[in-house]
Amino acid sequence: MNAPLAERIRPKSLEEYIGQQHLVGPTGSLTTQIKSGVIPSLLFWGPPGTGKTTLANIIATESDRPFFTLSAISSGVKDVREVIEKSKQSGGLFTSKNPILFIDEIHRFSKSQQDSLLGAVEKGWVTLIGATTENPSFEVIPALLSRCQVYILKPFDKDTLIALLKRAITTDVLLKKKKIELKETEALLRLSGGDGRKLLNIFELVVTSESTDTIMITNDMVMQKVQKNTVLYDKTGEQHYDIVSAFIKSIRGSDPNAAVYWLARMIEGGEDVKFIARRMVILASEDIGNANPTALVLANTTFEAVTTIGYPESRIILSQCATYLASSPKSNASYLAIGKAQKVVQESGDLSVPLAIRNAPTKLMKDLGYGSGYAYAHDHKDNFAKMEFLPEEIRGTTFYKPGENPRENAMRDFLKKRWKDKYDF
Repeated sequence: MNAPLAERIRPKSLEEYIGQQHLVGPTGSLTTQIKSGVIPSLLFWGPPGTGKTTLANIIATESDRPFFTLSAISSGVKDVREVIEKSKQSGGLFTSKNPILFIDEIHRFSKSQQDSLLGAVEKGWVTLIGATTENPSFEVIPALLSRCQVYILKPFDKDTLIALLKRAITTDVLLKKKKIELKETEALLRLSGGDGRKLLNIFELVVTSESTDTIMITNDMVMQKVQKNTVLYDKTGEQHYDIVSAFIKSIRGSDPNAAVYWLARMIEGGEDVKFIARRMVILASEDIGNANPTALVLANTTFEAVTTIGYPESRIILSQCATYLASSPKSNASYLAIGKAQKVVQESGDLSVPLAIRNAPTKLMKDLGYGSGYAYAHDHKDNFAKMEFLPEEIRGTTFYKPGENPRENAMRDFLKKRWKDKYDF
């Protein structure tokens, strides 16, 4: 009974599976495929603890297929080839009983490792199921991605998480011997962050730390137990998103010291350098933007550099970028602008492009007035000609408001000189 609670109560069938009803509900796409027996290669994309590994096991069980598994953290090309050879021997080619090869954290596979899977997938030696917490569009090579159906798993909601707790209390061989009452669950749910495995790990920690068999779960009790048993950073998911959240918020809050500390936590935990660098590229635009456009250039250069170099030297490059971003002026004006513009588009639909700024490649289009009245900015003083570029229905709408910082203050002055009172800059 040394297995953790999450493993002990892992569902063995679709009937036992909790959550992801858009995939495994009565009309879910996976339910239909399992019942038909025709299982394509799949990629499960979702946060940690949302049932990706469990679903792969259930698919193999319910479709009565041999099941092989690899972890991208510890497996190399040699391991992949060995498993493929075993798969070829245990299943017929191009049959509904092709073995399933499950690869956890497939986004950590290098290009050569992913390439080694292609032939087996193409020739039907295996049905690949990959699990990833990262966007497969960025982390899975196009040739492999095109041969897989991508399914998105969602973080568990409150009802699903409580259902997991109740299932653990009533079905686990150890917990059902105790009398456990869920008086309060807010602390458990908050600490889990929608991660079912993390929820069960915390729940087991709380329950097993009690010496009696009658246990009442309260918020205070949970917080006290968890604070006494601090969970170390786990790159496979336990505190993965909590640590990177602290890292990003420290940079956003202009604290380079805290940023470097959380960066060190990720580095010591063996976090993927590309994961860290990619977050800084996003932050450079979302939280710094035009207050310092060089931030995006440096962040993107950092991503390219660490992708080439890897550990241990990448820690220096990551530190330089993190401290630069944290010490930079901040602005989320561009982030707010695109959000507002998208909302207007969703509400107003496909408004017509003003005739003056339409493309007019043919004589008919020119006769219809396309491009008529367009003023070429460079033919005018200061390279500016005042005209209407927005659809008539939303003319004068301000999407971008420069932030309060020296660089964007200069941009605001420039725009006010050009547009006067048309926009609320």
